[in-house]
Amino acid sequence: MAEGGDMVSAAGRKARTRAAKPAEAPDARVPHTPPDPAKAEAKTARTRDPERTKASILAAATAEFSARGFAGAGIDAIASRSGANRRMIYHYFGSKRGLWLAVLEAAYERARTAELKLDLERLAPEDALRRLVTFTFNSFIGNRTFINLLNSENLHQARHLKESARVKEMHSPLIGMISTILDKGVKAGVFRPGQDPAELWISIAGLSYFYFSNIFTLSVILGRDLASEAELDRRRAHVADLVVNAVLVAPPA
Repeated sequence: MAEGGDMVSAAGRKARTRAAKPAEAPDARVPHTPPDPAKAEAKTARTRDPERTKASILAAATAEFSARGFAGAGIDAIASRSGANRRMIYHYFGSKRGLWLAVLEAAYERARTAELKLDLERLAPEDALRRLVTFTFNSFIGNRTFINLLNSENLHQARHLKESARVKEMHSPLIGMISTILDKGVKAGVFRPGQDPAELWISIAGLSYFYFSNIFTLSVILGRDLASEAELDRRRAHVADLVVNAVLVAPPA
């Protein structure tokens, strides 16, 4: 009996222990609510610097458009590169065409701003022209971004660039600077009169642009590495001599 009583007593203690334990409450966790994209976007817009965001989008778009052209580049890829979302891109630039035009304008602005910083007015006319030619040639070395953008826009017959008033305004100071160099050269008796500054600029840009836009095919055709330092030095000097000699007063017979 004692042994049986002990068993009953033990069973009773276990039952009381189970009764004393509080019942587990049902799962009271708050259900997960996914974030509202519109609210998240609004918060991002408030906390992020708009100019920094635009610059990031422009940089990403420049790389994507340069690599794939206007037709091949995608807004999703640009958004991924920049860390912005599609809505922000459309908010700042309106459309893919608007973003493409902004990229073109920025590329032209970088080129024209750099040219106007050359301080050519303090140089003798021949030296100033030679420096402009050399700078233009060097600007294409190691960076095909501008060439690729221009190639793509020319494939589209400049239909986007026609919508830009800024690009035309950017080139006016450059043509004016070349005109000033030519006028000084004429007054100094070293340049022939009657030179068209716009025509001269086309020649400068064309001689440099063609070399780099076709450097791979020309290297194969000629059997020479036209991207080597020696070839670049030779071509740079040739282009500078060609342009300067074209406007020099002919030496007396």
